[in-house]
Amino acid sequence: MSEWSTETLHADYAQSLRIERLLYDSETEHQRLRVFENPTFGRVLTLDDVVQTTEGDNAIYHEMLTHVPILAHGAVRRVCIVGGGDGGMAREVLKHAGIQHVTMVEIDAGVVEFSKQYLPNLSQGAFDDPRLELVIADGAEFMKATDGGFDVVIVDSTDPVGPGEVLFTDTFYGHAKRALAEGGILVTQNGVPFLQGDELANTMRAFKALFADATCYLATIPTYAGGPMAFGWGTDGDARATPLDVLAGRFSASGLSPFYYTPAVHQAAFALPGYVQRLIP
Repeated sequence: MSEWSTETLHADYAQSLRIERLLYDSETEHQRLRVFENPTFGRVLTLDDVVQTTEGDNAIYHEMLTHVPILAHGAVRRVCIVGGGDGGMAREVLKHAGIQHVTMVEIDAGVVEFSKQYLPNLSQGAFDDPRLELVIADGAEFMKATDGGFDVVIVDSTDPVGPGEVLFTDTFYGHAKRALAEGGILVTQNGVPFLQGDELANTMRAFKALFADATCYLATIPTYAGGPMAFGWGTDGDARATPLDVLAGRFSASGLSPFYYTPAVHQAAFALPGYVQRLIP
């Protein structure tokens, strides 16, 4: 009989993934980290049985947090990634030839080395790109101290518990805004609003106080179960209004060949269902 990994992140809902082959299992008094292979999703990373990323569907998450702000902006040169130790976010950002410098701030160097060994398909060589600067530091402290000037800041955080909790505070968002160049865009991971509505509502309340244009957009990622995932969007510019034909032109010129992203999907992602709209103040 097959072994299954069952995630019980939510009080009234669970999901299970079949473990075809267990590659890594480390359990301490604080947490359990596992990497296993699943026939549909490839290698899967779980923390306390909660799915963090998979080879099969990670592209949806990473593409939507990178290509949406970069192509909407149209002239991104400098990007800051907070978190993202597996390298997937850096992989997608660095596909844009116009990017001159990426600062990636990861609190745990061990996550980077672990991901290089067990999940190399996520980074696909991104850590060797000379445009990438890896900073091992607390993301909140880095954002507080940075001189900024970033065209895009991407917050690739875990859920707002433990070390990731500080990345969902009003203070952190204020520092992140200060780190943006004129017309810059802040995007954030905000969970599955059908099951984690407070997470999105709290971020949107903070964004509304900080940005002229504050909203979220959606993408459906199979292993982040419970409906579409929300991504926070904050800017004082008008990038969200970029017409579809302009997005299509930028996309064509980029040479990208994404798994999920298209200019039409980009534009449609900002069309929010009623239950999500009601979470935005």
